[in-house]
This record gives sequence, C-alpha cells and structure tokens, in this order.
Amino acid sequence: MSVRVCHVTSVHPADDVRIFHRECVSLAHRRGNDGMCCYEVHLVAPNVADGERDGVKVHGVELPSGRLQRQLFLDRVYRRAIEVDAAVYHLHDPELLDLGLRLKRHGKRVIFDSHEDVPGQLLTKEYLPMWSRKPISRFYTIMEQERLKRYDAVVTVTSSIAERLRRVNENCVMVTNFPVYADTPHQWKEREERYVCFAGGVDERYMHENIIESLRYTRARYLLAGRCFMASYWQRLQSMEMWKKVEYLGVLPPERVSEVYQRADVGLVLLDYSPNVGYHKGTLGVLKLFEYMMAGIPVVATDFELWKEIVEGEDCGSCVNPHDVQAIAKAVNYLIDNPDRARQMGENGRKAVRNKYNWATQEQALYSLYDSLVNR
Repeated sequence: MSVRVCHVTSVHPADDVRIFHRECVSLAHRRGNDGMCCYEVHLVAPNVADGERDGVKVHGVELPSGRLQRQLFLDRVYRRAIEVDAAVYHLHDPELLDLGLRLKRHGKRVIFDSHEDVPGQLLTKEYLPMWSRKPISRFYTIMEQERLKRYDAVVTVTSSIAERLRRVNENCVMVTNFPVYADTPHQWKEREERYVCFAGGVDERYMHENIIESLRYTRARYLLAGRCFMASYWQRLQSMEMWKKVEYLGVLPPERVSEVYQRADVGLVLLDYSPNVGYHKGTLGVLKLFEYMMAGIPVVATDFELWKEIVEGEDCGSCVNPHDVQAIAKAVNYLIDNPDRARQMGENGRKAVRNKYNWATQEQALYSLYDSLVNR
C-alpha cells in the first residue's frame, strides 16, 4: 500500500518549481523494491482547478491574492487539506505554521519547508514600516521556534538556515534547489554580437541597475527576460542611458529560457547582500546559478562565500562585488575577450552539475526523510 502524503501551499502557484516539479513529482515517482509506488501524492494550492498531473493529485482552494485578506481564509486551506486525510503533510508557507499544529492534533506527521530565512527576509520587506521590521522579525522568530519544535521534521534549502533551524528541531534536512540535469551542451557560434543574460525575477535584489550601467564599459548586450512587479523600478531601468543595450524578451515559459542561454556568452546572477541570504554567506537556494552552469555558459556571480567555493572551485566563472560596476564589466570583458577560456569554464560548470549539483542528489535526501517518517 502506498502512503498518502500532501503538500500544502497558500502562496505559491500549483506549478511551483520546488514544490511541484521537484518534491511532489519526485515522491510520486518513488518506487519500492517491488516496483510499486511508495507514495500517493496530493497538493493543495491556491486558485487552481482540481486535477492530476505527473502522478500528483491537485486540489484547488479559492483564496484572495492580498497578503492580509488571505489570512482570513486560511481555514479553507485547512479544510481542504484535512479532506485529503494524508499520513504526512508538508507545508510550504510561514502563514501555515499554526495549521500544522492543527494537523498534529489529528495525529498527522507534519513537515515544514523553509524556502527562505524568514526572520532575515522580514528585515528588508518594503511593505513594512522601517521601525516595525526588527520587532516583527523577533516576534516571528519566537513564533517559529515555538511551532517548529513540535513538528516532525523541517526541510530547508541552504546551510545557514539549516544551522539555525536545527537548534529548534534536530530533524532538519537540507534539500536544495539544484536543477534536474539535462545534457544540453552549449552551441558556441562565431558572431560579432556578444551577450550576457538573465532570466528570472526583474527586481532590485538582482542588481539590474548596476548590470545595465556596466554595459557602458563592455561591448556586450544584455538579454533580459522575466516579470517586474514594481512599476517604479521598471521605469528606472528603462530610463537609464544604457537601456539601449538591453534586449528585453518578456516573460518566457521554461522551455524558452534555454533558448536565451544558447544565445548568451555569459550568465549573470548578481544577487545583493541581504539578511535573507546571510549577507556575505550566501545561499544555495537560488536555482539560477546552477541553470547557467548546466547550460554550459560561464557565470559572473556575487562573491558570496558559498558561491565562491562553487564557482572558483569548479573554475566555471568569476565572483564579484555586485555593487562594483567596474568589477562586473571587467569580469564580463575577460570572458568575451577570451572565448576559449570561456568555453572551458562553461564546460567545467556543466560537468559539475552533472556530477554534483543536480536534483538527483537532493531527491535522495527527500526520500530518506519521508521513509524515516513513515517507518517511524
């Protein structure tokens, strides 16, 4: 008999990469020694039609999009989740911490998945008044500790968060956001135009203003794809003089993103230092870095301690201070002026993902956690 498990989110879309495409689909494909499915996987998610996809049964809950309004309707999420009657529940949002305790009272085993360092994240939330951020962060830390010590397990994406949460719940496992490996070597072509690229969230965290300004000092153009949710930030970018060197490609489906990488000579992932990523420590929770590596293009990345260990250790690019426009331009110029070296770095990154930084390694950690909870 397969064990019924249920992932629950009130914030993320039903097709979220980490929740659906990584964790849910992997569990649905888990087979025992007898070849039978180990887990019957369900997903409760907001504003989606009920259905089944890739072996995962999806249950939609109608919720308002506003952050405050949504809190009034979380009981809908609880009722939908309890209807599934799973043995194990896997929750993905801080606003569901109390819901997990309600499930525990029904004798369910409950996992919390901390995608972000939430106390650190709260210190930089622009929707919160500056004076309120530290008190709210402290309040959340206390609440998080009180709830999570009563959970059966905690999952997170990077070592700094795992170290903090392991002091609250010793059954804390790191399952990070490495890509599912696909063998798609980069097709290098001789051309006059040189491109750097980014495909993802167009927001201030990824230092797009500094990247665009760095174009002044390099002959590269910028392939940019993704959605910008802040109109004022988008206007600032478009008003910059060097915007004329940006080729904005809009919002692309996942299958089209690989086409961007094939056109590019360099992948940029210049995430700002912030409490959410441990300032200069960094995080392994950003998929972008590993996507570039898998695509076989060299990277120019933030000089986080964790990223420098990977990028310099695997010799697949350069790490720079994301606030230093000249350093960004210098790193890009080196790669486009030395194409043989760039190709070798790209190939080094691709091999590193194939051998180490791929989802198959994290899938095993997820399986081990679930197997231990079920057997217990």
